[in-house]
Amino acid sequence: MCNGSIMDKLISFSLPLMLSSILQLMFNAVDIIVVGRFSGSEALAAVGSTTALINIFTNLFIGISLGANVLAARYYAAGQEKEMSESVHTAITLAIISGIIMAFVGVGMSRTALELMDTPSDVIGLSTVYMRIYFCGMPFFMLYNYGAAVLRAVGDTKRPLLFLAAAGLANVGLDLLLVIVIPLGVAGVAIGTVASQMVSSVLVIWCLHRTEGSYQLRFSRLSIKWVYLKRIFQVGIPAGIQSTVINFSNALLQSSVNSFGSTAMAGYTAANNIMGFLYVSVNAVTQACMSFTSQNYSVGKAKRMDRVLLDCILLSSGAAVVLGVGAYVFGSRLLTIYTSDASVIQCGLEILSITTVPYFLCGIMDLLPGALRGMGHSAVPMILSVIGTVGTRIVWIYGIFPHHRSLYFLFISYPGSWIITIIMQAVCFYFVRKKCQQNLKVKAA
Repeated sequence: MCNGSIMDKLISFSLPLMLSSILQLMFNAVDIIVVGRFSGSEALAAVGSTTALINIFTNLFIGISLGANVLAARYYAAGQEKEMSESVHTAITLAIISGIIMAFVGVGMSRTALELMDTPSDVIGLSTVYMRIYFCGMPFFMLYNYGAAVLRAVGDTKRPLLFLAAAGLANVGLDLLLVIVIPLGVAGVAIGTVASQMVSSVLVIWCLHRTEGSYQLRFSRLSIKWVYLKRIFQVGIPAGIQSTVINFSNALLQSSVNSFGSTAMAGYTAANNIMGFLYVSVNAVTQACMSFTSQNYSVGKAKRMDRVLLDCILLSSGAAVVLGVGAYVFGSRLLTIYTSDASVIQCGLEILSITTVPYFLCGIMDLLPGALRGMGHSAVPMILSVIGTVGTRIVWIYGIFPHHRSLYFLFISYPGSWIITIIMQAVCFYFVRKKCQQNLKVKAA
């Protein structure tokens, strides 16, 4: 990451990560397709109504895994083997603890949270069942994400892809078995998801255990080292809070969609899954930007850090434009994969028509804070993202949307919030970059 050409390395790093995330979404899409096709639109709406809530509960700890990624990348680039090993063991221990906490919280709070979101009575029972089973798999979910964060920190994005492929095949097989052969409906796809998460977590832990590098995992050494936990939290907690609060705004938006009824909810579920493919594509480049910036920052290469960001903007925008235009042009055909209900498809098309083509803005919005986190600055980008994204959407949902009630008008808040946040993040990046370059010059001197 610290020498030679940049773009080819960014692509070789980002592409397996992008494919991993797309593969994961494809398997999640199988959940939605199977339940929508074989259990009806109510079951489809029930699964989709849980997405924003699940993200609110989980994204704080997923954000913290970014802190583990940045810290491990820094130690790995600097050749600090002892620090690398202890940070890895701290991160994996944290994953186990956070997974157990999330399992209890999710199982206990699912019904109450769905009621607060005004989930319709005809789907709330199924939604509760799905969420409670899903949260039982949180320890496996956290272990995979933290273990994969360590592997990506050292430049290995290929093995997490293979592990997800194995888990996804298990998920598909179980979905078909537990929904079509054994008609468990929503519960069946939830059980399949938990089982696939267990497969991916076992594989990533086995990989870390078998390695001979400084990031080798030994179960006897699992513990929390507070000095490393503090450093992980410095980067990870602001990132996690940012993601959690943004998903809270998505939950508010989900609540507005719920007011249109179960047909609109089903359309949003399908459209949101399609948008998910756009998000994971740009997010893979953001994670590459963060890892590359962190390693180059640790060895004092300021100009290379700038070049990394510029190349990432080109790569992210190019991928988002191609996929976004494709999703817009072929929207109706894509939606028919999820459901044959014409009214559900129409609702999904309304949402896709305003969110897909400008999606490259979302990629740029995420890249700037990603670069800042790679330099160790996470708090201010978090605050700006919350103000720009969440603030804009709250004003839109409660101040403007009630006077122009349509799905299209509701989702104009997406590109509007992206533009406002980019402007604020660009100003922040200018000043932080200037300060970091001064610090690197002093350090070099």
